[in-house]
Amino acid sequence: MLAAVNILTLLGGAALIIAFFLLLILYFRMQAFIALLLTAIAVGLAFGMPVSSLIDAIKSGIGNPGMGGLIIVIGLGGIFGAILEQSGGANSIAQFLLSKLGVKNAPFAMMITGFVVAIPVFFDVAFIILIPVVFALQKQTGKSILLYAIPLLAGLAITHTFIPPTPGPILVAEALGVDLGWVIMTGFIVGLPTALISGLWFGKRISKKIYLEIPEEHKKEVVTKANVSFSEVAIIILVPIVLILLKTLLKSGMIAVNAKLIPVFTLLGEPFVALIIANLLAWYMLGIRKGMAKNQLLKISTKSLGTVGAIILVTGAGAVLKQVLIKSGVGESLAQVMVDYKIPIILFAFLSAALVRVLQGSATVAMVTAASLVAVVCPPGYSSFQLSLLVIAVASGASVFSHVNDSGFWLVSQYLGMSEKQTFRSWTMMTTLFGFIGFCIAALLWGVV
Repeated sequence: MLAAVNILTLLGGAALIIAFFLLLILYFRMQAFIALLLTAIAVGLAFGMPVSSLIDAIKSGIGNPGMGGLIIVIGLGGIFGAILEQSGGANSIAQFLLSKLGVKNAPFAMMITGFVVAIPVFFDVAFIILIPVVFALQKQTGKSILLYAIPLLAGLAITHTFIPPTPGPILVAEALGVDLGWVIMTGFIVGLPTALISGLWFGKRISKKIYLEIPEEHKKEVVTKANVSFSEVAIIILVPIVLILLKTLLKSGMIAVNAKLIPVFTLLGEPFVALIIANLLAWYMLGIRKGMAKNQLLKISTKSLGTVGAIILVTGAGAVLKQVLIKSGVGESLAQVMVDYKIPIILFAFLSAALVRVLQGSATVAMVTAASLVAVVCPPGYSSFQLSLLVIAVASGASVFSHVNDSGFWLVSQYLGMSEKQTFRSWTMMTTLFGFIGFCIAALLWGVV
């Protein structure tokens, strides 16, 4: 093992690991999947692992039992979100909330809409689906688009990074070995106040400083009437979340049921089983019952798997890096350094994700990389709640300071018709605000428990 290695050498080694990975992505423009694999190989060789042990670590890392469940959940989540997207379910949520809350409370309605819709639907897709609602509100009220867009974006982004079954929190939860039910509960606890501040509060203030009308190229976009009801969509989204939470609460002893029912809830609350049920409900309620052809549903489902394929491969490569760090002894030594220098692991989780995020842009890649590092320095003995807070810390770090190397920056800039300066002042500030607020709440809860 490497316990005797000089501390400065270890810290320098950790820096070199990240630097090598970023060099491959930023300079050589290499795909993150290949870059992570090459980094894992470089780490193993640099720290003296025998070639045979290195090969075994790579194979066992990408083929570990946890990866199987992770791949299934990500795949099912992708199909679920695609069906919801095509059915018009996202619009039905927005229209229902606006009808109940009124135009005066439209910013709050858009924030909640984003928060709910991003649970099953990927961030960029959900934004494109819902942006016509924002345009309609701007046209109706004459106020800045940002009054409605920032709350929507905050809701979408926070849920996308904090709450499963979106890929980011799932892959970090898997790396840290924490039940998804705990991550869902903690994601809601931290996410809602974060959305209220970075979305609602900040949106109202920035809309007074930057006035934006509907961009000329988007003026013809209209809100189409949803073909499905709010209740149908709400049921389909809530079913997997409730089932997963029930399993977690039963497992932790927080609720009790008849002993004969425990195996039933254990099966139904397994994330991939809960998502299979959600997919079947979506297939029938949003598809077949609404007149959608079976072949059309098949095409939607098949196409969605292409989107999640890249995420699955990057996640697998992250698992390889984690395994090599463990087998080489680097993880154990880094953990000792953190103990010696009293570096809080929750701060390490946030900063490692933030560094990768700022330098290379992708929140998912930042979460994969940081999760690999945190997993190998995380000592045993933490509670499920503490581990879920580490997931939030990684997600928060992976969200800060979205700028020109992030595709989300340009997506928001293009659709809202903003200059780069305006996008920095609104979108970039919002992501930075919610990343720091999310981390601060998680750190506060960490200190309490």
